[in-house]
Amino acid sequence: MPMKEINLYDKCLKDMFSLKRFGIKLGLSTIKNILSGLGNPQDTFSSIHVAGTNGKGSIASSLASILQAAGYKAGLYTSPHLVHFNERICINNVPVSDENIVSSYEAVKSVHQGTREPTFFEFSTAMAFYEFGNHKVDWAVIETGMGGRLDATNIISPALSIISNLSVEHQAYLGNTIPLIAKEKGGIIKNSTPVVTGVRQKNAVSVLKEIAEKKSAPFYRFGSEFRVRKHKNEKFTYFGIDNVWRDMHTGLMGSHQIDNAALVLAACEILNKKDANLSLKNITEGLEKNRWPGRLDIVSRSPLILLDGAHNLIAARNLSKFLSANLADKKITLVIGILNDKPYSAILRSLLPVCDRVILTMPKIDRSIPPEKLSHAAKKNISNIEIIPNVGKAVQHAVETVSPDDAVCIAGSLYVVGEAKEKLAAMFHN
Repeated sequence: MPMKEINLYDKCLKDMFSLKRFGIKLGLSTIKNILSGLGNPQDTFSSIHVAGTNGKGSIASSLASILQAAGYKAGLYTSPHLVHFNERICINNVPVSDENIVSSYEAVKSVHQGTREPTFFEFSTAMAFYEFGNHKVDWAVIETGMGGRLDATNIISPALSIISNLSVEHQAYLGNTIPLIAKEKGGIIKNSTPVVTGVRQKNAVSVLKEIAEKKSAPFYRFGSEFRVRKHKNEKFTYFGIDNVWRDMHTGLMGSHQIDNAALVLAACEILNKKDANLSLKNITEGLEKNRWPGRLDIVSRSPLILLDGAHNLIAARNLSKFLSANLADKKITLVIGILNDKPYSAILRSLLPVCDRVILTMPKIDRSIPPEKLSHAAKKNISNIEIIPNVGKAVQHAVETVSPDDAVCIAGSLYVVGEAKEKLAAMFHN
């Protein structure tokens, strides 16, 4: 890329990241204004909307992978990115180019945005929809940023809405009880548009059902209208809405990914009723081929290096189960940094008992908890504790001080994982 382009790309990102100072503003008027100025690109492709606390990215990427296997041009919009901003906007599993980022940034910047400056997420969302329209995607799988009802992505009219699961998060924005959070996430349910969910809490299910009934939206719940039976060889049988599919397998590791896959398969059944053409071969291939970086992501075998965002309590418990079941024969060094809106004591309590050593660190984002604060909580669960605030240095120290038969697990935040990925790439490519 010419030097001028590189400078333009860096400048665009710098300008966008400066929008973060406006924080998070939930509401749809600003994104409506921007998209209207761009000619409403979100109306030019079919879409699937994915909300929930955990598993959104895994579900969204699996669906995009299946749509691509079926011959559709598939867009995928997710957040946050791990290393490069472009990862947020993918077409057929490839992040858009730096040139595309520059042109979509300039397009969004040039339209009237309304009475206030857009937030970083509103700006990114508009860029994604602009790119998908420009590239003439057939389908786009869109992951919400936070909540659902007032999330900038909730401007689409999807063929299908998916709400993965719920736990208490982002209380300042979404409310501090499960029913209140269910109401916010349920805001993505549209009139007469099917909704698939893995939500289990009775008080949340009743909230979602009520919203669906009011909107005449067909409601399909994991464990009720469809279910799975897990087998010992990591395969599973899907007992679906209309089909039974045996010997299914997801390319993503961890038994919780089979639950996510169940929602994906239910989604495929519904899309097929709505004129999509997804054969069982496409579905099987897309599900197996899908990879989702930074989630139970093994990047080295000797020593074994595992990256997992595990950024909230449910994700930490899933990671702990995976480590116990699969790495019981290895000494595990945990490199962990956690953000200040997470229950850090409970996350450490879940993970530390299965580890032999912990290195406490902090990603560069301003919401990081200082490692010294984490150390107080860690002492209750483990004695071998080190503090290395810089993520890259913490990762390098961990890798250089374990034996080839041991394991390093890097977790606690996708921001930690992103910085670790960058460091590991530099270490292994030199």
